[in-house]
Amino acid sequence: QVQLVESGGGRVQAGDSLRLACAASERTFSAYIVGWFRQAPGMEREFLGAISTDGSGKYIVDSVKGRFTISRENAKNSVYLLLNPLKPEDTATYYCAARSGSSLTTLVGYNYWGQGTRVTVSS
Repeated sequence: QVQLVESGGGRVQAGDSLRLACAASERTFSAYIVGWFRQAPGMEREFLGAISTDGSGKYIVDSVKGRFTISRENAKNSVYLLLNPLKPEDTATYYCAARSGSSLTTLVGYNYWGQGTRVTVSS
């Protein structure tokens, strides 16, 4: 059982940046692919991207490519999502999730989820 905790959200201005962190409770975290998702009020959850177990493989969806970056530090049991620059439409609750496997693009199998961290971007 992997427990995930997100942090780093907050209220910022358009053009600012934030680095969200996803911290895991278990050292076995390094064996999981980690994905980032977000959900805005009244909207469906949106997949943003994922990172491979060793961090060498990264996938970011086209809608945020060039602005969002995923990285990880297995020594710290942590994965990060850098949001830069932020836009008002990025306002949402951001979640990390972990899954076994090798594909970075599949949305199936994310069994472990954090509680989310809220990002609010004002214009």
